[in-house]
Amino acid sequence: MQKVDIAIVGAGMVGLTLAAALANSALRVAVISQAPLAAPIPDQPLLRVSAINQVNQQALAELGVWQRLPDKRVAGYRHMHVWDKDSFGHIHFHASDLSTDNLGYIIENQVLTNALAEQVDSLANVVSIQAGVDKILTGEQETMLMLDNDDVIACQLLVGADGANSMVRRHAGFPITFRDYAHNAIVATVKTAQPHGATARQVFTPQGPLALLPLADPHLCSIVWSQQTARAEALMQQEEQAFAQTLTATINSALGPVTLASERHMFTLTMRYARQWADNGVVIVGDAAHTIHPLAGQGANLGMQDALALAVHLQNLQQQGKNISRHRYLRAFERARKTEAMKMVAAMDGFKHLFEGNNPLKKLVRSSGLAFTNQLPAVKRKLIEQAMGW
Repeated sequence: MQKVDIAIVGAGMVGLTLAAALANSALRVAVISQAPLAAPIPDQPLLRVSAINQVNQQALAELGVWQRLPDKRVAGYRHMHVWDKDSFGHIHFHASDLSTDNLGYIIENQVLTNALAEQVDSLANVVSIQAGVDKILTGEQETMLMLDNDDVIACQLLVGADGANSMVRRHAGFPITFRDYAHNAIVATVKTAQPHGATARQVFTPQGPLALLPLADPHLCSIVWSQQTARAEALMQQEEQAFAQTLTATINSALGPVTLASERHMFTLTMRYARQWADNGVVIVGDAAHTIHPLAGQGANLGMQDALALAVHLQNLQQQGKNISRHRYLRAFERARKTEAMKMVAAMDGFKHLFEGNNPLKKLVRSSGLAFTNQLPAVKRKLIEQAMGW
């Protein structure tokens, strides 16, 4: 049996960010994952990517993670262009407006996970364990994890960073609010005739938004096409050429003809919000605590902020001589992060409902709002500062 202070179940971007942020602390940490922490990276871009904002980029740099990323797999974007399909409403954002080099960075999820894993493997106070969790036994002073390799881990605090279907959340009995967005997201890599110009683009259609996220290759973009379920299924049934033509028409040929450069994957979009995040001996973060619509690309950023905030909170408790496993000491973290998550859930719901459908009055309101905001530098600055995490 191994004894640690903190056992993190889940070794995705959020779980590994938490482990990396606990570097060189007096806390002993175990990261438990059924799959290896790192995975081989193919030459072609992977389909799942995240838009990492500036605040998280700076945090990753301070943790020594950012420096481990291969330059050719990191794409900074300097511009954003958002518009309403078949309408006059649009808005542009430029990094120069904030005297910064980039508004954010597009990174393949596994590439960032590999860099985090490499950093975590170098930490003296963190051990990684490749195994599944068969059973969780909760005691008054510690929690026991029975692993499928016959090992046993005893910890003061169990952290669930194990995704939307979190075993840790279910074990803790934390209730969740959930709602089907009635959208499916299609992800793929596409090649554009014209260079993307380090610009992130998003068009709102009556059936849902389409985002084109620039990759390091100037002619490659990752798409996240969120559509009402029936429409998404119909798009998946199209032949590659027809799909590419529909995509080109949807973005008004902004980058010339578009062709598919990968296979297509589709997944269901669901809002989840845990009504409790912590109890004695257990806390959840990231997708285990919340999942949101990807229309603003903030899901990964929100989860990473959970991890970074929890790391600071736990180290402060440890330095103050307080028991890191007691709910009364975890409540401040829980309240603060639940508030931020609820704000984001509400904002994504608001955007989805406002920009969905062809109601003439709603279309006039949203297009006028975009056009009006585009003429107000102070308002635009506030919006982009929020997107960047400032």
